[in-house]
Amino acid sequence: VIDPIDGTRSFVIGNPTWSNLISLNYKGDPVLGLANFPVLKKYYLNWVTKTSIQMSKTILITGTSQGIGHALTKLLLINGYRVIGTNTTGIDNINEDNYKSCSLDLSNLDSIAAFEKNFQSDNIKIDILINNAGIGPDLDFELPEEISFQKTFDVNVTGTTFFTEQMLQHLNVGGKIINISSKMGSIDVCEKNDSVAYRMSKAALNMYTKILSNRLEGKQFVASVHPGWVRTNISKSNINGRLSPEESAQKIFEFITSDFKTGTFWNVETEAKCTW
Repeated sequence: VIDPIDGTRSFVIGNPTWSNLISLNYKGDPVLGLANFPVLKKYYLNWVTKTSIQMSKTILITGTSQGIGHALTKLLLINGYRVIGTNTTGIDNINEDNYKSCSLDLSNLDSIAAFEKNFQSDNIKIDILINNAGIGPDLDFELPEEISFQKTFDVNVTGTTFFTEQMLQHLNVGGKIINISSKMGSIDVCEKNDSVAYRMSKAALNMYTKILSNRLEGKQFVASVHPGWVRTNISKSNINGRLSPEESAQKIFEFITSDFKTGTFWNVETEAKCTW
């Protein structure tokens, strides 16, 4: 059993009845006979009910090798979800029974097609698609540069769009699509002139969110999410970010599991809507 709050592992010995249930390390202390601890029993029963529901849900998330995607994947697993993660190598150092790592290069349409073909052959259905993978080679640079501009759009826009289109057939009714965007893609609040490709790519991704939410209304839910200013290696300035990847992941998780309105652009750092 994995504790949903702190991630510690407990071992249940004996038949699953309250009279002989023994947890070897609940909060560091042995617990004997949970029937004698009504508060703990209520906590455990609520957690088992919640986890049994989550265990039936499958999440597909891109960009799991590091940063926000890595932290979010671990958090989802701790909370009982089945997770399929992707990155360019298929290696992300996450070893859990409910996790499968796959290689995917979003800048390569053949790679996307091959991934979907394997997905189809395995007859997998998903409940949530999280488009987390993204690059920002021109972050903090004032002027656009042709090669990095093209690479940014290949991953953040073209790849993400056509990957999503391929995966829509595998998304359950009532499922969710979460596009990890950025408030740097907001036209209304743009006051700087740097990071041209990155800003434009996130603005384009936000438009795709709106288009998808219109197309899928009444069937699935779609949202763009600004993850906050996070301490990742996407740019040198991000070393000063206000949030750790784990803190951002927790806030994203809370939004994903909420009953959000489709077509929303949400800022997890301020817990409020972003302007488009």
